[in-house]
Amino acid sequence: MVVGRRQPVAMSPGSTLGDCLRAIQSTGTGDSVFITDADGLLLGVLTERDVFGRLVGPDVASGVDLDAPVEAYMTTDPHTLRLSQTVRDALELMQSGRYRNIPVVDDERRLVGVVRQVDILKFLAESFPEELLNLPPRPHQRMEQAEGG
Repeated sequence: MVVGRRQPVAMSPGSTLGDCLRAIQSTGTGDSVFITDADGLLLGVLTERDVFGRLVGPDVASGVDLDAPVEAYMTTDPHTLRLSQTVRDALELMQSGRYRNIPVVDDERRLVGVVRQVDILKFLAESFPEELLNLPPRPHQRMEQAEGG
């Protein structure tokens, strides 16, 4: 995969939910934290969808235990991409699963990065700058006369 991939926010098993939420907040760029073992193997992911669906959804009791282990809330065995997969594979997975972040793993399933939607957009803009920069704001929009002096 030639798309730039970011360094993921990774935590170890047994980390508290509160620690994971603080890690997500501190990055300012991510909306997920990846849970890996000591060898870097991907065990799960805690996403915004997990947080909102399980912590502030209709089934939530009176309080949330921020000291609970993240394993109680994370998604186990998340969909991943391998380094050999294409941008098209990433787009298809993002579209079909409605994912914004996809972990990238090696052949042993060790976490080596994360691809976000913005990474793909940057890749496409850098790969096809002339085509993208020359598009009107709305492709069906046509100017009746030249703009400017």
